[in-house]
Amino acid sequence: KRTLHLILGIFVGIFIGHFLRQQLQLPINCTMANNQKIWEPTIEPLINETTILPDKTLIFVGVMTAAKYLETRAKAVYNTWGKELPGKIIFFSSEQSHSNSIPLVSLKSVDDSYPPQKKSFLMLKYMYDNFLDQYEWFLRADDDVYIRAERLEAFLRSINSTKAQFIGQAGRGNNEEFGLLSLEYDENFCMGGPGIIMSRETLKRIAPHIQYCLNNLYTNHEDVEVGRCVQKFAGIPCTWSYEMQSILYHNQSGSSAFTGKLKTREVHRAITLHPIKKSSYMYRLHNYFKELKIQSLKQIQIQTHREIVRSQSHLNVNGQMEFIAEEVPLHNALKGSPQYLGDTNLLGVEPGLTRHHPKNLEDVLVWNFLARSVYSATESNPRKKIDASLAEGINDVIMEVMETINMYSKQRGRIIDFKEILYAYSRLDPLHGVDWVLDLLLVYKKYRGRKMTVPVRRHAYVQQTFTGLEIREIPLPTKTKETNKDKYHRKNINTLSTQYATKHIGHKIHKTLHDSIQQIKELNLLPFFVTAGGGSNGLQTYESTNIFQNEIIHIILPLSGRYETFQRFLTFYEEVCILNKEKTKLYIILYENNESTYDYQRTMDLISKLQKKYSNYNDITVVEMFDRPFSRGQALQIGLGECDTNDLLLFIDVDIIFTSKSLMKVRLNTIKNRQVYFPIVFSEYDPVYVHVPIPNDICTKSINSTAINYRSLINKTNNINNFNINDNVGYWRLFGYGILSAYKCDLETIGGFNTTIQGWGLEDVTLFDKFIKSNLNIIRVPDPTLRHVYHPIECSVQLSDTQRQMCLGSQANTLGSWRTLYNIVMANDKIFEYKKLRRPGS
Repeated sequence: KRTLHLILGIFVGIFIGHFLRQQLQLPINCTMANNQKIWEPTIEPLINETTILPDKTLIFVGVMTAAKYLETRAKAVYNTWGKELPGKIIFFSSEQSHSNSIPLVSLKSVDDSYPPQKKSFLMLKYMYDNFLDQYEWFLRADDDVYIRAERLEAFLRSINSTKAQFIGQAGRGNNEEFGLLSLEYDENFCMGGPGIIMSRETLKRIAPHIQYCLNNLYTNHEDVEVGRCVQKFAGIPCTWSYEMQSILYHNQSGSSAFTGKLKTREVHRAITLHPIKKSSYMYRLHNYFKELKIQSLKQIQIQTHREIVRSQSHLNVNGQMEFIAEEVPLHNALKGSPQYLGDTNLLGVEPGLTRHHPKNLEDVLVWNFLARSVYSATESNPRKKIDASLAEGINDVIMEVMETINMYSKQRGRIIDFKEILYAYSRLDPLHGVDWVLDLLLVYKKYRGRKMTVPVRRHAYVQQTFTGLEIREIPLPTKTKETNKDKYHRKNINTLSTQYATKHIGHKIHKTLHDSIQQIKELNLLPFFVTAGGGSNGLQTYESTNIFQNEIIHIILPLSGRYETFQRFLTFYEEVCILNKEKTKLYIILYENNESTYDYQRTMDLISKLQKKYSNYNDITVVEMFDRPFSRGQALQIGLGECDTNDLLLFIDVDIIFTSKSLMKVRLNTIKNRQVYFPIVFSEYDPVYVHVPIPNDICTKSINSTAINYRSLINKTNNINNFNINDNVGYWRLFGYGILSAYKCDLETIGGFNTTIQGWGLEDVTLFDKFIKSNLNIIRVPDPTLRHVYHPIECSVQLSDTQRQMCLGSQANTLGSWRTLYNIVMANDKIFEYKKLRRPGS
């Protein structure tokens, strides 16, 4: 009998297999590989690969809202994740609610009072009556929750929707409520904030009994009563799963939730995030997830280019392949066009620490060592603090590494947590990306089988690959008289010069970016900044721009002595502003200087002479401070008082040389009630060291040595058109905040300058701190049209310790480049001899 059953089973199996093969049309090909037979099924595509099958029947989302939130929270939900659902979304509010911007159901005999128990149950009844047979899943949501539609779809498709399911973050009440919610020991409820998901079967079971559930309420909590109703009539509790706390994530911070840093493990792991109390933060969060999606698609681009390179290698084709088949080009567009797929020879390079091949010693990439500090051979200071941008970059890398490590942790019954970095190396390859070598201390936790917690140490080699140059062109803003607000017209957004190697994915990337930009544009969250020059697709050049040329710039200049320097400044002002008919007004806050008493009257005479030259030119105002103690912060605040509330102000020093382009940048980059401009100025080194051969006895001479015609050296560089920017003649004043432009109303909002500071410095740093703490954007970029002419710096002993330290730092920075100072030291043995002969304390 056993033999007979075996033979019969074989014949039945062969018959069934042959029948299924005929039905499914699965031809089987036999191929040979390494002298072994490999049976590989070849599946015929049932549909064209380019056909897109929209699936809008997976889920129905009902969002409970109130009349006062229809145009804020509810609209933000509908304009963000609400349009990406694989289903339908409808908002439910009180009977008197009305909206033309969102799909809204006004529930009869329902008001907006709290708790919304009647609103919630009648919303479920509406779903049952109108959409039960059209959708597999039904989600009850609030108007302050964000849902990641793609992740929600993937999650729901992994669950059997034909069974009764009640999915959410399980709860039994807080400590004060425990035992007071009329729940049995084995009963719970799904907390409403992060969202409640029901299958069709669950809704089908409870909907006929909704009136009974409404008539038998035990508490004031809407989500508790929904859970009680599901428990009674569907016979299932909310999902008892610890993982739901991270999937359906509720932030305990209240109204400040998701207003800070979004690059956190909790945000990245979540499907729903709750609560988001302001609509602007809903758009911000949506934009952040769009950015993550773009990064993911960029990775697909890189992988595709690498696949092309691997295919070329297998085909024994060199890296310059232009055709993949006869008359079938590899790229369907020319380089430079928006449809160009990118340089495969560059983007298809496999990851590795040897991608860069230096041709000489200068091309060798230098590694930076990171521990508690950064140790770099390329920086002027070999050891420096890890700045905020580098710390953020390290955190991003670590988060990506840990997400990759824990990708399959759940299946393996363990989790690996990050503890700290022991040390790290990093380097920048301008052609390919950033390389990292990380020594990580991790904690291995096994919670399945034999439980254990063990510290482990691992090395990680990480590469952040560049994906090509991306350009977004922002046309110049316009102002309207009707609203008196800045309107921005951003168009022709041609980013992602390297696209995925199929039109399907390329379109997806552009659509993702376009949606993201649209959300930012609605809120005006993008800072506006423009550089010199123009674009080919609509960004105008400064010379052809007339939008803001009529806006007057009020230039405020504090001055004490410095007659010759002021004479140079006024010469440039005459050339740039008066002769070019620039719309400017100059306010000079003039102090007497005890060391040069004649400068005061000479300065007044110089201004009078200029005014007579141009027929009583009246756009220069002098505020005489006479012999009061000089205070730059006080001087700037006095100049501020000379202007009107809506005036555009530029605070400047007498040592600064500027051009018409400088003024245009001030007009473009300063936006009332939104943005201030702190340009980074190029500051000259001491011309004694820059322009004069190093004397053998320089260590015994002072900067103002009569052997050197110091003034002639200054005059050689006074013409800004002949001025070259390089590391030997000057440096970018990264830590100088004295030059800025802002509207007076914005300065008044933050409290203006600190007028209690006397003497040199510090008032600009305190003002910059105030702007950082405000809601205004700060634009801080190098401006090659602004130049700080060198002058000797004298640090008075009467300054405060903080001011004196800052002064001495600026004094040292302006001597010369590190290369110049190194050459001086190495060329003069007397410096070392002089140091040996010095007595302690001398």
